[in-house]
Amino acid sequence: MLQTVQLETGYGRKLVVDQVSVEVNPREIVAVIGRNGSGKSTLMKAIIGLLPVWHGHLLADGKDVSRLSPAARVRTGISYVGQGNHVFSELSVDENLSIGGYLIDSTSQLRLRKQSLYNLFPGLAQRRKQLAATLSGGERQSLALAMGLMPKPKILLLDEPSVGLSSELVRTCLGTIKNLSQESGVGVLIVEQKVREVLTIADRVYLLTLGKVGFHGSPMEMSERLHELYLA
Repeated sequence: MLQTVQLETGYGRKLVVDQVSVEVNPREIVAVIGRNGSGKSTLMKAIIGLLPVWHGHLLADGKDVSRLSPAARVRTGISYVGQGNHVFSELSVDENLSIGGYLIDSTSQLRLRKQSLYNLFPGLAQRRKQLAATLSGGERQSLALAMGLMPKPKILLLDEPSVGLSSELVRTCLGTIKNLSQESGVGVLIVEQKVREVLTIADRVYLLTLGKVGFHGSPMEMSERLHELYLA
């Protein structure tokens, strides 16, 4: 389980995330939604360690990991796929996966892990020697997801995976995420602007308003109150 407990963080002296408590369990998809500037991406960066936790706690399986480095947090089972489908454009698909698996010491284990992800993403297997720069938007998103899965995370953080994708590819991407969670048991914390689409795969949802949790409940509850809550 991943938990943030009354977590606060921000930039410089500006408080952006204010006493936010969320939790993610295995095989669970938890969506964080909200308008631009509500603190969604800032929360994700604090969880992976790109921003410091000012106050509160970050717990992984009940252990406080608030002061660990990003690499140490990955070792505890937290993985992060940032906004914008970031991959290394001038490297091949296979080389990108090697970077995603940098914590795997054994060459044979690295090879096995890559193969398991090629089985999961057969389109990438066909392009393993191809430069990432030549991939389509959907293929780059698949590669970014595969890189995030290389360390075999217990919790996968996804920051707006739909950015730059067509409506059809958004549905495909979110469907892939749902299948990944169910089949591998990984818990997913996903920040997404495509609210109605992400509600179709989420088990629970948090709405951030000005850095605070303004609503927490089921996707059905959120859908019923979407206009009232989201536009408040």
